Amino acid sequence: MARPRALALVAVVALALAGLSCGRRGHGGTWKAIQARGELVWGADVSGGEPYVFEDPADPSHYIGFEVDIMDAVARRLGVKARVAQYAWSNLVPSLERGDFDVVTNGLENTAERQDRILLSRPYYVYAELLAVRAGSPYRSLDDLRGRRVGTLNQTYAHDLLREAGVEVVLYEGDKEPYLDLAAGRIDAVLLDDIIANRSGCGVAGITCLPDDVARGTYVIGIRKADPALKAAIDAALDAMIADGELERILRTWKLWNPRQADLDVQVTQTPSVRARSFDGNQWRLFLDAAVVTLLLSIAAFALAVPVGLLLATMRVYGGPVSRGAARVYIELFRGTPVLLQLYVLYYGLAPYYSLGPVQAAILGLGLNYGAYEAEVYRGALLAIPRGQTEAAKALGLGPWLSLRHVLLPQALRLALPPMTNDFVSLLKDSSLVSSITVIELTKRMTIAAVDLRGWLVPGLACAGFYLVLSLPLSELARRLERRLAHDRRPHAL
Repeated sequence: MARPRALALVAVVALALAGLSCGRRGHGGTWKAIQARGELVWGADVSGGEPYVFEDPADPSHYIGFEVDIMDAVARRLGVKARVAQYAWSNLVPSLERGDFDVVTNGLENTAERQDRILLSRPYYVYAELLAVRAGSPYRSLDDLRGRRVGTLNQTYAHDLLREAGVEVVLYEGDKEPYLDLAAGRIDAVLLDDIIANRSGCGVAGITCLPDDVARGTYVIGIRKADPALKAAIDAALDAMIADGELERILRTWKLWNPRQADLDVQVTQTPSVRARSFDGNQWRLFLDAAVVTLLLSIAAFALAVPVGLLLATMRVYGGPVSRGAARVYIELFRGTPVLLQLYVLYYGLAPYYSLGPVQAAILGLGLNYGAYEAEVYRGALLAIPRGQTEAAKALGLGPWLSLRHVLLPQALRLALPPMTNDFVSLLKDSSLVSSITVIELTKRMTIAAVDLRGWLVPGLACAGFYLVLSLPLSELARRLERRLAHDRRPHAL
């Protein structure tokens, strides 16, 4: 029986590899495939919001936006229909190269690096990079901001400009968060496209957008290198839309038409030179720095979680009705809601009342969240202690507090040590969520390196290696502590 099963498994793997190979060979015939199926699939991230691509408030199942209108018009001129494929913005270009969809249209900027990586259509929008500062700030240019903290989005032309400007770059996942941090005083400026700046930043109280363009660039449609025929067809459609005024009508509908659009026929992108990048010693140093951040954050958060968990467990086991109820509410609240949501509330939600720094919010958020999980671990350990231990403590004349401190808690901690170790390793990995509040830890460093190096394999393996280096010694330390504290000290028992 084993041999036929092995042969069947080999056949399935071979068919899968053959399918992948055929799919990759088919990239060069994307234009013909689009014509055959009558549909142009384009990748975008709906979370980018208005006016790019977003859910219609009247019908959330339907997408609207100026790029939706542009792609519908392009598809109509190609004789097909258009359909949006939702992907995370940071993964759009890699997903295009994988063949997950036909083209990318989502504020994709014409940069030298992208020109080297994929085919880019003729422009359909000319944008300006706008610098936003706090009202009354003395900063009037990037030169004034040298050494200061400036926020932007990853994989953008603005990010390239800031890396060349000698500022401390603070990267965000969303386009509204940088302006919230600017208003709260956590950063000194924000550099982003005029569409984003005008809708998310310039109208915020206490923020001023400087009038001069820092630079200009163009939005384009991204196409795989193997699809020049598709690029020619899309360019022809965009040319026709410009010639008969349809593109202008779309941009005016969304209040995006401005004098800069007269440069649509001119290549205005001012790109820093493309630097050859490899996973060198500098990358190893950056990963090591991020690993230190991850470890220190995890230790600090767990140092908060342990006393919080002990307090909650004691309240639930030995407290009165009010304290038991309060402890249970806390535990269910923090266990029943995502830790990412809790980080957002602490960092952004509380900002108008008290502005926590990103590291402070990260430690507090992870510590309070894991305190709820530790509470249940310690509660189980306290309940597992034989009742005779409490009676013996009373017989020795120990009061409730001394019994808890000298008899019950030491035994409970010994019983809880294995799940505590597991929780700390989980916390070490969950620390990757703090990148959402601008902390650059291991996973965030990996994503930045993957973009710079145009590949995920080497940065991913490096990231995994660092996590193992951090977690394995902790597991070994916990095993030794278990053996030292256990009554049965035989090696095979632990």
